[in-house]
Amino acid sequence: MKQSTIIWTLLMVFGGLGLISVQLFRGKGEVYVREVPVEAKSSSKTSPEQTYRWSTYQEVSAKEKDDPGISFSYSRTLGLWVSAFCTLAIFSFLYGDNPLYKFTESVFVGVSAAYAMVVGFWTEIVTNLYAKLLPGMARMSFFPDMESDVQSDLLYLIPLVLSVLLLWRLAPKGNWIARWPLAFFIGATAGIRLISYLETDFIGQLQSTIMPFIVFTADGSLLWIKSLRNTVVIVGVTSCMVYFFFSVEHEGIVKYISRLGIWFLMITFGASFAYTVMGRIALLSARLDFLFNDWLGI
Repeated sequence: MKQSTIIWTLLMVFGGLGLISVQLFRGKGEVYVREVPVEAKSSSKTSPEQTYRWSTYQEVSAKEKDDPGISFSYSRTLGLWVSAFCTLAIFSFLYGDNPLYKFTESVFVGVSAAYAMVVGFWTEIVTNLYAKLLPGMARMSFFPDMESDVQSDLLYLIPLVLSVLLLWRLAPKGNWIARWPLAFFIGATAGIRLISYLETDFIGQLQSTIMPFIVFTADGSLLWIKSLRNTVVIVGVTSCMVYFFFSVEHEGIVKYISRLGIWFLMITFGASFAYTVMGRIALLSARLDFLFNDWLGI
């Protein structure tokens, strides 16, 4: 191992231990909550009205920890420290690729995949498939407020069969069976997306581009700003279309119009890139605010 690597590793380890010890000594990095009782009544028409009571916990600032009804939350404090550890571990990639960053990255990917699977199970399989095919059992197990007159929808057998066939890819033989539902899903999704993009993007952009060069008010006065905006939009769209029109040689007036289209394209790409960078900076500032405000309490 290089000498510089050893030095940086020791600095990171002792710096992290020092930061943790300072936090523990100062009493920072603690989360306090207030118990809030909640009461709700059932809304089912077929069963008698029932009242449900439970409690939720509202997070409060550390300044209110001595107030009555305020308690220390072990689970939220642990979550705060885990979040701070993961944030610092991801930031350690600025030093270079290291085992701490790889571990945190793997945890993030695994938790994201598990979360997506759980959400998909409860929102798709249980809600859209199980409750539609077996409403009686769903009412007894997961949905007690479901109406008793709900009937089974046998059309949902089609996605059930397609899903089972899709899992056939995991079988040692007959993998080709999974191609049929996969082809159906891809074709149906492509068709639905095509129609939505045509209605929202293509036709919407055409409708937004069809506008007058000069705009007047009801009394006949000229609206300079709106007229200028419409002119810029029409000229930009036209010049960009000329740039991508290759059936005519780009010479003469067509050459200058296409060059103007290049300027509009570069400005658009630059604005889009700047918007992306600002979004990333906003995420960075949010994590720094979490570290300095929520965790360190500075």
